[in-house]
Amino acid sequence: MWIDIIDLREFYASPMGRAVRRLIGQRLRTLWPAPSVANPGQRMLGLGFATPFLSLFEGEAGHLVAAMPAGQGVMAWPDPTANRVTLADEQALPFPDRTFDRLLLVHCVEGSPALRPMMRECWRVLADGGRLIVVVANRRSLWSRAEASPFAQGRPYSMSQITRLLRENLFVPLQTTTALFLPPVGWRLLGRFAFGFERLGVRWFSNFGGALLIEAEKQIYAPLNATPAVSGARMPAKVAVKAAGNIRRV
Repeated sequence: MWIDIIDLREFYASPMGRAVRRLIGQRLRTLWPAPSVANPGQRMLGLGFATPFLSLFEGEAGHLVAAMPAGQGVMAWPDPTANRVTLADEQALPFPDRTFDRLLLVHCVEGSPALRPMMRECWRVLADGGRLIVVVANRRSLWSRAEASPFAQGRPYSMSQITRLLRENLFVPLQTTTALFLPPVGWRLLGRFAFGFERLGVRWFSNFGGALLIEAEKQIYAPLNATPAVSGARMPAKVAVKAAGNIRRV
């Protein structure tokens, strides 16, 4: 079940949401640092509700766009006059094969009712050797039980579960990290200690962070015993991309 776009917008506009953006963004940067001089201008797509984190890559990515699932709704980003977001069917993304070098999935895997077809679409639109990062709620954490947080909506995962999901859909896991070690309560009192909690948590309590981050690479050749998640070949979806308004609910 998708989280409504209004709820996501309000959470990330709150003090807790702004702190979550900074803390997860810090961990994203450990997985995807600034591109090297030899590999500038990569093409990047955010899927789900990734826009709070896409600004980290402004000025680095050659093309930076976002797609929000129809079941969630859509909100313009970075603003209505310079919109780079499209409303999309996650089972038929409106992009040709091998369009993107990098793909960031946030508030996406937990809520999709068609998870495997969506993952196959992610595989299709990634370039050969392209990489993705999945940010997903950790089932062991308090964040997966705090209803005021979007990390408590949909299905949370353990690291082994999300790793298996990626492998089953022809992605090779490369590296992992965790974020959100401060409990999702008492932020007015504890928020100033958030970055200290993160440093301790990553070092000593990595299994209990509220968010799991895993980077994986597109696997070009399937093992002999691999079973495709969807059968038959399909041509890229031809979907008209329309500029989103400020907020659209469907």
